[in-house]
Amino acid sequence: MTPLRKRFLDGSIPAIIYFSREFLLPLMPSDGTRTIDRFKDRIAAFIDERDWGRFHRPKDVAAALSIEASELQELYLWDRTPSREDLEDEIADVLFFLIDLAAREGIDISDAFDRKMEKNEERYPAGKVRGSDKKYDSYE
Repeated sequence: MTPLRKRFLDGSIPAIIYFSREFLLPLMPSDGTRTIDRFKDRIAAFIDERDWGRFHRPKDVAAALSIEASELQELYLWDRTPSREDLEDEIADVLFFLIDLAAREGIDISDAFDRKMEKNEERYPAGKVRGSDKKYDSYE
């Protein structure tokens, strides 16, 4: 039994982290070689080369992010199974605008993610919520 599995079973890490690390990440081997900074640089260069910076105001980027997330959701509408290429394209579009928005607002995505996961771990202690879909404020 792996140390991570032991921590999952004893409730010291939430299920989503356990499943992410042991099941999802091995399916994406190239993610470990890329960094958010590399993506930020590539996005900034793409926008600058086209002189689109003036259009990428935070409110507009947030709207574009929402639209792209909706396009991702649309792929599954009516129980459809999206093609791998369509799914990858929409996920990449969401990531593009998420990283662009964070960069424009001076948000360190890694730090923000870690802080949010700490909040989630407090709100949803594994020992209390395992197997339940209730919102955090409905637990004692």
